[in-house]
Amino acid sequence: MIALACLGPLRVSLFAKDPPPDLAKRVAHRESETAGERRQYAYTQSVRLQEIDGRGSQTGEYREVREVIFSPTGDRTERFAGQPVSRLTNLVMTPEDFADIRNIQPFILTEDQLRIYEVQYKGEEPIGDRDCWVLSIRPRQILSGQRLFDGLLWVGQDDFSVIRSEGKAVPEVVTSKQENLFPRFTTIRRQVNGFWFPAVTSADDTLFFRRAPIREKLTIRYDDYRKFGSDTTVTFEKAAP
Repeated sequence: MIALACLGPLRVSLFAKDPPPDLAKRVAHRESETAGERRQYAYTQSVRLQEIDGRGSQTGEYREVREVIFSPTGDRTERFAGQPVSRLTNLVMTPEDFADIRNIQPFILTEDQLRIYEVQYKGEEPIGDRDCWVLSIRPRQILSGQRLFDGLLWVGQDDFSVIRSEGKAVPEVVTSKQENLFPRFTTIRRQVNGFWFPAVTSADDTLFFRRAPIREKLTIRYDDYRKFGSDTTVTFEKAAP
């Protein structure tokens, strides 16, 4: 995000259940299953980005709606549902922002990605009525052009599914001529036919540009999951709070 936050403390249970020694591998395996299942679904992704001034008033906005669909031959693609609307006054949507919307905000830690992240167990914390382990993940290194995730994952102890993530996209791009900064966000998942898919991403963060700080609010919704080429009824459960 170019212009002309911090996670809260983790509440660790005093009666934490010891995770298995290969927890990261089990999570990545389950995430790979989740990613494979999600690739079989069409859905609608809506994005709303708001600029907020010091009085809490909106000064600019960007909106778009994309439909992830399948062609008659079964190829997965996406299209805009109407034209994007941009009335931003201080921020500019960059290629990195759009890459993050597609891949980082709905982040899924698959087995092929596990080698590029350092994973640490942080403790146990419930999400709603689900007991969860909390993992910290951060890139081991960032190569030129890469967009990666740095943050926390909440993992259900019953099936190793990620049901919540908090963090940010990295790296930020700061040079003498430009500043491309990115907000911290939270992504909540919900169950779809037994798998936990991204449901909503939210961010409310102040980006500290050299010229002036800018507060932004970001909401991304992933709605109307529909499995391609199946007569199976899609069932939804409430997203974790």
